[in-house]
Amino acid sequence: MLMIRLHAVYNSRNPEMQTPFRRSRRALSRIALLLALFAGASNHALAIDWKIPEQQLAQKIIAVTGPGAVAVQVTNRSSLTKKESEDIGSGLKTLLTAAGVQIVNAEQSAATVHVALSENLQNYVWVAEIRQGTNESSVVLVTIPRPDSNIFTHEAAPLTIRKVPLWSQDERILDVVSLDVNATPLHLIVLSPEQLGIYRFQENRWQQDQVLSITHSRPWPRDVRGRLILSRDHLFDVYLPGVFCRSTAAAPLSLACRESDDPWPLGSGDLTQNAFFSPTRNFFTGVLVPGVGKQKTAPRFYSAAPVPRDGYTLWAFSGVDDQLHLLDGMTDLASNLGWGSGLASVKTSCGTGWQVLGTRADSTGSVSIRAFEFPDRDPVPVSAPVEFSGNVTALWAEASGSTAIAVSQNSETGKYEAVRLAITCSQ
Repeated sequence: MLMIRLHAVYNSRNPEMQTPFRRSRRALSRIALLLALFAGASNHALAIDWKIPEQQLAQKIIAVTGPGAVAVQVTNRSSLTKKESEDIGSGLKTLLTAAGVQIVNAEQSAATVHVALSENLQNYVWVAEIRQGTNESSVVLVTIPRPDSNIFTHEAAPLTIRKVPLWSQDERILDVVSLDVNATPLHLIVLSPEQLGIYRFQENRWQQDQVLSITHSRPWPRDVRGRLILSRDHLFDVYLPGVFCRSTAAAPLSLACRESDDPWPLGSGDLTQNAFFSPTRNFFTGVLVPGVGKQKTAPRFYSAAPVPRDGYTLWAFSGVDDQLHLLDGMTDLASNLGWGSGLASVKTSCGTGWQVLGTRADSTGSVSIRAFEFPDRDPVPVSAPVEFSGNVTALWAEASGSTAIAVSQNSETGKYEAVRLAITCSQ
Protein backbone atom coordinates (compact mmCIF):
# COMPACT_ATOMS: atom_id res chain seq x y z
CA MET A 1 0.00 0.00 0.00
CA LEU A 2 1.34 3.40 -0.93
CA MET A 3 1.20 4.87 2.54
CA ILE A 4 1.31 8.57 3.30
CA ARG A 5 3.71 9.10 6.19
CA LEU A 6 2.79 11.64 8.81
CA HIS A 7 4.97 14.73 8.83
CA ALA A 8 4.64 18.38 9.60
CA VAL A 9 2.46 19.83 6.88
CA TYR A 10 4.30 22.07 4.40
CA ASN A 11 1.49 24.55 4.24
CA SER A 12 -1.70 25.32 6.04
CA ARG A 13 -5.00 25.21 4.19
CA ASN A 14 -5.62 28.78 5.16
CA PRO A 15 -2.91 30.64 7.06
CA GLU A 16 -5.51 33.15 8.18
CA MET A 17 -7.45 30.42 10.01
CA GLN A 18 -4.38 29.31 11.96
CA THR A 19 -3.36 32.74 13.15
CA PRO A 20 -3.16 32.50 16.97
CA PHE A 21 -3.94 36.16 17.42
CA ARG A 22 -5.92 38.95 15.81
CA ARG A 23 -4.05 40.77 13.14
CA SER A 24 -2.95 44.10 14.51
CA ARG A 25 -4.33 47.03 12.54
CA ARG A 26 -1.58 49.13 13.97
CA ALA A 27 1.04 46.69 12.68
CA LEU A 28 -0.45 46.73 9.22
CA SER A 29 -0.66 50.50 9.21
CA ARG A 30 3.05 50.61 10.06
CA ILE A 31 3.73 48.48 6.99
CA ALA A 32 1.61 50.77 4.83
CA LEU A 33 3.41 53.84 6.18
CA LEU A 34 6.82 52.31 5.66
CA LEU A 35 5.83 51.24 2.17
CA ALA A 36 4.90 54.82 1.35
CA LEU A 37 8.25 56.04 2.63
CA PHE A 38 10.12 53.48 0.54
CA ALA A 39 8.07 53.89 -2.65
CA GLY A 40 10.86 55.64 -4.48
CA ALA A 41 13.49 54.36 -6.84
CA SER A 42 13.14 50.84 -8.26
CA ASN A 43 15.74 48.19 -7.58
CA HIS A 44 15.25 46.46 -10.92
CA ALA A 45 16.79 47.75 -14.13
CA LEU A 46 13.39 47.46 -15.83
CA ALA A 47 11.61 49.45 -13.09
CA ILE A 48 10.02 46.57 -11.21
CA ASP A 49 8.93 47.90 -7.83
CA TRP A 50 9.92 45.20 -5.34
CA LYS A 51 8.23 47.10 -2.49
CA ILE A 52 4.76 45.87 -3.41
CA PRO A 53 5.58 42.13 -3.23
CA GLU A 54 7.77 42.81 -0.18
CA GLN A 55 4.71 44.28 1.54
CA GLN A 56 2.48 41.41 0.43
CA LEU A 57 4.91 38.77 1.67
CA ALA A 58 5.55 40.62 4.94
CA GLN A 59 1.82 40.81 5.65
CA LYS A 60 1.39 37.10 4.97
CA ILE A 61 4.32 36.21 7.22
CA ILE A 62 3.06 38.42 10.05
CA ALA A 63 -0.41 36.85 9.75
CA VAL A 64 1.21 33.55 10.75
CA THR A 65 3.98 34.56 13.17
CA GLY A 66 2.62 37.70 14.80
CA PRO A 67 5.04 40.06 16.54
CA GLY A 68 7.92 38.48 18.44
CA ALA A 69 11.40 37.03 17.98
CA VAL A 70 11.77 35.62 14.46
CA ALA A 71 14.80 34.34 12.53
CA VAL A 72 14.64 35.26 8.83
CA GLN A 73 16.79 33.71 6.12
CA VAL A 74 16.57 34.76 2.46
CA THR A 75 17.99 32.52 -0.29
CA ASN A 76 18.20 33.61 -3.93
CA ARG A 77 17.43 30.80 -6.37
CA SER A 78 16.44 33.03 -9.27
CA SER A 79 18.16 35.14 -11.92
CA LEU A 80 18.08 38.21 -9.67
CA THR A 81 21.47 39.76 -9.00
CA LYS A 82 23.12 39.47 -5.61
CA LYS A 83 22.43 43.15 -4.93
CA GLU A 84 18.76 42.82 -5.88
CA SER A 85 18.25 39.80 -3.63
CA GLU A 86 20.07 41.52 -0.77
CA ASP A 87 17.92 44.64 -1.21
CA ILE A 88 14.76 42.52 -1.23
CA GLY A 89 15.86 40.71 1.93
CA SER A 90 16.69 43.98 3.63
CA GLY A 91 13.38 45.58 2.63
CA LEU A 92 11.41 42.56 3.83
CA LYS A 93 13.17 42.56 7.21
CA THR A 94 12.58 46.29 7.57
CA LEU A 95 8.86 45.85 6.98
CA LEU A 96 8.70 42.99 9.47
CA THR A 97 10.55 45.04 12.08
CA ALA A 98 8.17 47.97 11.57
CA ALA A 99 5.26 45.63 12.32
CA GLY A 100 6.71 44.51 15.65
CA VAL A 101 8.84 41.56 14.61
CA GLN A 102 12.23 41.30 16.31
CA ILE A 103 14.79 39.82 13.90
CA VAL A 104 17.09 37.49 15.88
CA ASN A 105 19.38 34.50 15.41
CA ALA A 106 17.77 31.07 14.99
CA GLU A 107 18.73 29.90 18.48
CA GLN A 108 16.95 32.91 20.02
CA SER A 109 13.83 32.78 17.89
CA ALA A 110 10.28 31.63 18.56
CA ALA A 111 9.78 31.14 14.82
CA THR A 112 11.98 30.72 11.75
CA VAL A 113 11.17 32.01 8.29
CA HIS A 114 13.06 30.72 5.25
CA VAL A 115 12.34 32.83 2.18
CA ALA A 116 13.31 31.40 -1.23
CA LEU A 117 13.43 33.82 -4.17
CA SER A 118 12.67 31.59 -7.17
CA GLU A 119 11.15 32.00 -10.62
CA ASN A 120 9.48 30.26 -13.52
CA LEU A 121 9.03 31.33 -17.14
CA GLN A 122 6.33 33.87 -16.35
CA ASN A 123 6.87 35.00 -12.77
CA TYR A 124 9.23 35.52 -9.91
CA VAL A 125 8.00 33.28 -7.09
CA TRP A 126 8.82 34.18 -3.48
CA VAL A 127 8.04 31.40 -1.02
CA ALA A 128 8.27 31.70 2.78
CA GLU A 129 8.30 28.53 4.86
CA ILE A 130 7.40 29.33 8.47
CA ARG A 131 8.14 27.06 11.43
CA GLN A 132 7.00 27.81 14.98
CA GLY A 133 8.38 25.43 17.59
CA THR A 134 6.77 22.01 17.24
CA ASN A 135 3.73 23.38 15.41
CA GLU A 136 2.96 22.47 11.84
CA SER A 137 4.94 24.46 9.31
CA SER A 138 3.16 26.89 6.99
CA VAL A 139 3.98 28.17 3.52
CA VAL A 140 2.96 31.52 2.04
CA LEU A 141 3.97 32.89 -1.34
CA VAL A 142 3.66 35.82 -3.72
CA THR A 143 4.36 35.95 -7.44
CA ILE A 144 5.59 38.90 -9.51
CA PRO A 145 5.41 39.00 -13.31
CA ARG A 146 8.77 38.93 -15.05
CA PRO A 147 9.62 42.03 -17.15
CA ASP A 148 8.09 40.53 -20.31
CA SER A 149 4.75 39.84 -18.61
CA ASN A 150 1.83 42.29 -18.52
CA ILE A 151 -0.03 40.42 -15.78
CA PHE A 152 -0.29 42.16 -12.44
CA THR A 153 1.10 40.49 -9.34
CA HIS A 154 -0.75 37.27 -8.44
CA GLU A 155 -2.11 37.04 -4.94
CA ALA A 156 -3.15 33.40 -5.35
CA ALA A 157 -1.21 30.31 -6.36
CA PRO A 158 -0.64 30.47 -10.15
CA LEU A 159 -1.89 26.94 -10.98
CA THR A 160 -4.97 24.91 -10.08
CA ILE A 161 -5.30 21.14 -9.69
CA ARG A 162 -8.64 19.82 -10.92
CA LYS A 163 -10.02 16.49 -9.66
CA VAL A 164 -12.17 14.49 -12.08
CA PRO A 165 -13.87 11.46 -10.45
CA LEU A 166 -13.45 8.25 -12.46
CA TRP A 167 -14.41 5.21 -10.40
CA SER A 168 -15.35 4.07 -6.89
CA GLN A 169 -15.65 0.56 -5.42
CA ASP A 170 -15.39 -1.39 -2.18
CA GLU A 171 -12.41 -3.47 -3.32
CA ARG A 172 -8.98 -1.90 -3.33
CA ILE A 173 -8.02 -0.06 -6.53
CA LEU A 174 -4.39 -0.35 -7.59
CA ASP A 175 -4.52 1.60 -10.85
CA VAL A 176 -6.98 2.84 -13.47
CA VAL A 177 -6.58 3.39 -17.20
CA SER A 178 -9.12 5.61 -18.93
CA LEU A 179 -9.56 5.24 -22.69
CA ASP A 180 -10.85 8.62 -23.85
CA VAL A 181 -12.45 9.90 -27.03
CA ASN A 182 -12.26 13.70 -27.46
CA ALA A 183 -11.15 13.96 -23.81
CA THR A 184 -14.25 12.09 -22.61
CA PRO A 185 -13.72 8.79 -20.74
CA LEU A 186 -15.61 6.07 -22.62
CA HIS A 187 -13.82 2.95 -21.35
CA LEU A 188 -12.21 2.19 -18.00
CA ILE A 189 -9.82 -0.57 -16.99
CA VAL A 190 -9.74 -0.95 -13.21
CA LEU A 191 -6.95 -2.98 -11.61
CA SER A 192 -7.67 -4.67 -8.27
CA PRO A 193 -5.50 -7.23 -6.45
CA GLU A 194 -7.41 -10.25 -7.78
CA GLN A 195 -9.02 -9.08 -11.01
CA LEU A 196 -9.32 -6.55 -13.78
CA GLY A 197 -12.65 -4.88 -14.48
CA ILE A 198 -13.31 -3.49 -17.96
CA TYR A 199 -16.18 -1.02 -18.29
CA ARG A 200 -17.79 1.09 -21.01
CA PHE A 201 -19.88 4.23 -20.62
CA GLN A 202 -23.29 3.66 -22.13
CA GLU A 203 -26.75 5.07 -21.43
CA ASN A 204 -25.25 7.60 -19.02
CA ARG A 205 -23.69 5.00 -16.75
CA TRP A 206 -20.75 2.63 -16.56
CA GLN A 207 -21.54 -0.92 -17.64
CA GLN A 208 -19.27 -3.90 -17.13
CA ASP A 209 -17.90 -5.56 -20.27
CA GLN A 210 -15.54 -8.12 -18.80
CA VAL A 211 -13.88 -9.29 -15.59
CA LEU A 212 -10.45 -10.91 -15.94
CA SER A 213 -8.98 -12.90 -13.06
CA ILE A 214 -5.36 -12.42 -12.02
CA THR A 215 -3.60 -15.69 -11.26
CA HIS A 216 -0.70 -15.81 -8.79
CA SER A 217 0.82 -18.65 -6.78
CA ARG A 218 2.09 -16.60 -3.83
CA PRO A 219 0.06 -14.42 -1.47
CA TRP A 220 0.30 -10.70 -2.09
CA PRO A 221 2.23 -8.45 0.29
CA ARG A 222 0.01 -6.77 2.87
CA ASP A 223 0.29 -3.40 1.10
CA VAL A 224 0.02 -4.69 -2.45
CA ARG A 225 0.64 -2.25 -5.31
CA GLY A 226 0.09 -2.61 -9.04
CA ARG A 227 0.51 -0.79 -12.34
CA LEU A 228 -1.45 -0.79 -15.61
CA ILE A 229 0.45 0.12 -18.79
CA LEU A 230 -1.10 0.48 -22.26
CA SER A 231 0.73 -1.41 -25.01
CA ARG A 232 1.15 -0.87 -28.76
CA ASP A 233 0.84 -4.45 -29.99
CA HIS A 234 -1.83 -5.56 -27.50
CA LEU A 235 -4.09 -3.65 -25.14
CA PHE A 236 -2.24 -3.50 -21.82
CA ASP A 237 0.32 -5.00 -19.41
CA VAL A 238 -0.11 -5.48 -15.68
CA TYR A 239 2.73 -5.25 -13.16
CA LEU A 240 2.23 -6.73 -9.68
CA PRO A 241 4.73 -7.82 -6.99
CA GLY A 242 6.51 -10.82 -8.53
CA VAL A 243 3.88 -11.18 -11.29
CA PHE A 244 3.52 -9.90 -14.85
CA CYS A 245 0.32 -10.18 -16.92
CA ARG A 246 -0.31 -9.47 -20.59
CA SER A 247 -3.63 -9.00 -22.33
CA THR A 248 -4.62 -10.15 -25.78
CA ALA A 249 -5.09 -7.63 -28.57
CA ALA A 250 -8.74 -8.15 -29.48
CA ALA A 251 -12.07 -8.53 -27.68
CA PRO A 252 -13.12 -10.58 -25.91
CA LEU A 253 -9.90 -10.08 -23.96
CA SER A 254 -8.00 -12.66 -21.99
CA LEU A 255 -5.12 -12.24 -19.56
CA ALA A 256 -2.00 -14.41 -19.27
CA CYS A 257 -0.05 -14.08 -16.00
CA ARG A 258 3.32 -15.49 -14.97
CA GLU A 259 5.85 -15.11 -12.19
CA SER A 260 8.32 -12.37 -13.08
CA ASP A 261 10.95 -10.09 -11.63
CA ASP A 262 10.91 -7.75 -14.66
CA PRO A 263 11.35 -4.06 -13.78
CA TRP A 264 8.30 -1.80 -13.72
CA PRO A 265 8.13 1.24 -16.04
CA LEU A 266 8.10 4.67 -14.39
CA GLY A 267 7.32 8.08 -15.86
CA SER A 268 5.50 8.58 -19.17
CA GLY A 269 6.15 9.33 -22.82
CA ASP A 270 9.85 9.75 -23.62
CA LEU A 271 10.74 10.38 -19.98
CA THR A 272 10.73 6.84 -18.66
CA GLN A 273 12.82 4.77 -16.31
CA ASN A 274 12.52 1.13 -15.29
CA ALA A 275 12.93 0.01 -11.70
CA PHE A 276 12.81 -3.34 -9.93
CA PHE A 277 10.00 -3.81 -7.42
CA SER A 278 10.38 -5.87 -4.26
CA PRO A 279 8.12 -8.96 -4.62
CA THR A 280 7.41 -9.14 -0.88
CA ARG A 281 7.15 -5.44 0.03
CA ASN A 282 5.54 -2.25 -1.25
CA PHE A 283 8.57 -0.35 -2.60
CA PHE A 284 11.15 -0.37 -5.37
CA THR A 285 14.57 -1.85 -4.60
CA GLY A 286 16.47 1.11 -6.09
CA VAL A 287 17.99 -0.77 -9.05
CA LEU A 288 17.32 1.28 -12.20
CA VAL A 289 17.36 0.38 -15.90
CA PRO A 290 18.93 2.12 -17.75
CA GLY A 291 19.66 4.43 -14.82
CA VAL A 292 19.99 8.19 -14.39
CA GLY A 293 23.19 9.04 -16.23
CA LYS A 294 26.02 7.28 -14.41
CA GLN A 295 23.76 6.46 -11.46
CA LYS A 296 22.39 2.94 -11.88
CA THR A 297 20.86 2.76 -8.42
CA ALA A 298 18.82 4.99 -6.15
CA PRO A 299 17.93 4.55 -2.48
CA ARG A 300 14.91 2.29 -2.02
CA PHE A 301 11.85 4.32 -2.94
CA TYR A 302 8.06 4.34 -3.22
CA SER A 303 7.64 6.47 -6.33
CA ALA A 304 9.62 8.60 -8.78
CA ALA A 305 9.05 11.58 -11.08
CA PRO A 306 11.19 13.04 -13.88
CA VAL A 307 11.97 16.76 -14.10
CA PRO A 308 13.33 17.74 -17.55
CA ARG A 309 16.33 20.07 -17.69
CA ASP A 310 18.41 21.51 -20.54
CA GLY A 311 20.52 18.59 -21.65
CA TYR A 312 19.49 16.11 -18.95
CA THR A 313 16.64 14.87 -16.76
CA LEU A 314 16.53 15.29 -13.00
CA TRP A 315 14.73 12.43 -11.25
CA ALA A 316 12.96 12.84 -7.90
CA PHE A 317 12.55 9.75 -5.71
CA SER A 318 10.38 9.42 -2.61
CA GLY A 319 12.65 7.28 -0.46
CA VAL A 320 11.65 4.79 2.21
CA ASP A 321 14.02 6.76 4.47
CA ASP A 322 11.55 9.69 4.48
CA GLN A 323 13.90 11.69 2.25
CA LEU A 324 13.30 13.24 -1.15
CA HIS A 325 16.25 12.18 -3.32
CA LEU A 326 17.16 14.17 -6.45
CA LEU A 327 19.44 12.33 -8.89
CA ASP A 328 21.00 14.23 -11.81
CA GLY A 329 23.22 11.47 -13.17
CA MET A 330 26.17 12.34 -10.94
CA THR A 331 24.97 13.26 -7.46
CA ASP A 332 22.20 12.35 -5.02
CA LEU A 333 20.84 15.38 -3.19
CA ALA A 334 18.66 14.25 -0.27
CA SER A 335 16.42 16.43 1.88
CA ASN A 336 13.64 15.87 4.40
CA LEU A 337 10.76 18.04 3.26
CA GLY A 338 7.98 16.17 5.01
CA TRP A 339 6.51 14.84 1.78
CA GLY A 340 4.49 11.66 1.55
CA SER A 341 5.19 8.62 -0.60
CA GLY A 342 3.47 9.63 -3.84
CA LEU A 343 5.15 11.50 -6.71
CA ALA A 344 4.11 11.96 -10.34
CA SER A 345 5.21 14.34 -13.11
CA VAL A 346 2.82 15.98 -15.55
CA LYS A 347 3.59 17.98 -18.69
CA THR A 348 1.36 21.03 -19.13
CA SER A 349 1.18 24.41 -20.84
CA CYS A 350 1.49 26.13 -17.46
CA GLY A 351 4.50 27.58 -15.69
CA THR A 352 7.77 25.94 -16.68
CA GLY A 353 5.86 23.26 -18.60
CA TRP A 354 6.45 20.44 -16.08
CA GLN A 355 5.06 20.06 -12.58
CA VAL A 356 5.56 17.38 -9.96
CA LEU A 357 2.54 16.29 -7.93
CA GLY A 358 3.47 15.39 -4.37
CA THR A 359 1.48 13.99 -1.46
CA ARG A 360 1.47 15.25 2.11
CA ALA A 361 -0.29 14.33 5.33
CA ASP A 362 -0.64 16.32 8.54
CA SER A 363 -0.82 15.06 12.11
CA THR A 364 -4.62 14.80 11.92
CA GLY A 365 -4.45 12.40 8.98
CA SER A 366 -5.64 14.95 6.43
CA VAL A 367 -4.04 14.16 3.07
CA SER A 368 -3.47 16.51 0.15
CA ILE A 369 -1.70 16.66 -3.20
CA ARG A 370 0.04 19.78 -4.41
CA ALA A 371 1.91 20.82 -7.58
CA PHE A 372 5.56 21.85 -7.39
CA GLU A 373 8.16 23.14 -9.80
CA PHE A 374 11.94 22.87 -9.50
CA PRO A 375 13.54 26.14 -10.66
CA ASP A 376 16.68 24.94 -8.90
CA ARG A 377 16.97 21.89 -6.63
CA ASP A 378 14.43 23.11 -4.10
CA PRO A 379 10.77 22.49 -4.99
CA VAL A 380 8.53 25.55 -5.16
CA PRO A 381 4.77 25.09 -4.59
CA VAL A 382 2.81 26.44 -7.55
CA SER A 383 -0.73 25.40 -6.65
CA ALA A 384 -3.00 25.25 -3.68
CA PRO A 385 -3.28 21.76 -2.19
CA VAL A 386 -6.26 19.58 -3.11
CA GLU A 387 -7.63 17.65 -0.15
CA PHE A 388 -8.59 13.98 -0.01
CA SER A 389 -11.04 12.39 2.40
CA GLY A 390 -8.61 9.60 3.31
CA ASN A 391 -5.23 8.07 2.68
CA VAL A 392 -3.86 8.33 -0.88
CA THR A 393 -2.90 4.76 -1.78
CA ALA A 394 -1.67 5.26 -5.37
CA LEU A 395 -0.42 8.10 -7.58
CA TRP A 396 0.63 7.33 -11.17
CA ALA A 397 1.23 9.50 -14.25
CA GLU A 398 -1.11 8.63 -17.11
CA ALA A 399 0.19 7.48 -20.49
CA SER A 400 -0.42 10.91 -22.05
CA GLY A 401 1.92 12.48 -19.49
CA SER A 402 -0.41 15.46 -19.05
CA THR A 403 -2.54 14.06 -16.22
CA ALA A 404 -2.21 11.65 -13.29
CA ILE A 405 -4.37 9.07 -11.54
CA ALA A 406 -4.76 9.27 -7.76
CA VAL A 407 -6.47 6.61 -5.66
CA SER A 408 -7.62 7.21 -2.10
CA GLN A 409 -9.67 5.35 0.49
CA ASN A 410 -12.56 7.39 1.79
CA SER A 411 -12.24 7.51 5.58
CA GLU A 412 -16.02 7.74 6.03
CA THR A 413 -17.34 5.15 3.54
CA GLY A 414 -14.27 2.90 3.30
CA LYS A 415 -14.61 2.88 -0.49
CA TYR A 416 -11.64 3.31 -2.80
CA GLU A 417 -11.97 6.27 -5.15
CA ALA A 418 -9.96 6.92 -8.32
CA VAL A 419 -9.71 10.44 -9.72
CA ARG A 420 -7.88 12.08 -12.59
CA LEU A 421 -5.70 15.06 -11.64
CA ALA A 422 -5.34 17.78 -14.28
CA ILE A 423 -3.52 21.10 -13.92
CA THR A 424 -5.04 24.30 -15.28
CA CYS A 425 -3.33 27.64 -15.61
CA SER A 426 -4.87 30.37 -13.48
CA GLN A 427 -5.96 33.42 -15.40
